[in-house]
Amino acid sequence: MKVFIQPPNGNGMTFKPVVLTFLENKEFRWKGKLGISGIFDGEHYFQLTDLGNNQTKFIHGEQFSGLLIPLMGKTLDKAKEGFELMNLALKAECETKV
Repeated sequence: MKVFIQPPNGNGMTFKPVVLTFLENKEFRWKGKLGISGIFDGEHYFQLTDLGNNQTKFIHGEQFSGLLIPLMGKTLDKAKEGFELMNLALKAECETKV
């Protein structure tokens, strides 16, 4: 798998994460790293719960770890903003399909 992310007003980055979990219609989880594991790692997850009545609860998050975390404040803020925009776009796309 190859992932490209580009936060708003930020530089893009392509990497090849390792898929940790794939449970169809329930959860997708992967872990990416910057260079060597332990320097800057991110475990990214998407969880889906069927609420009935054609509704789904979507949980999206990422846990970061590694030696560079204390230096990545603004970068992590930009990533969060980008993920929030992605989630809004996904919501809009899903709602047009109903």
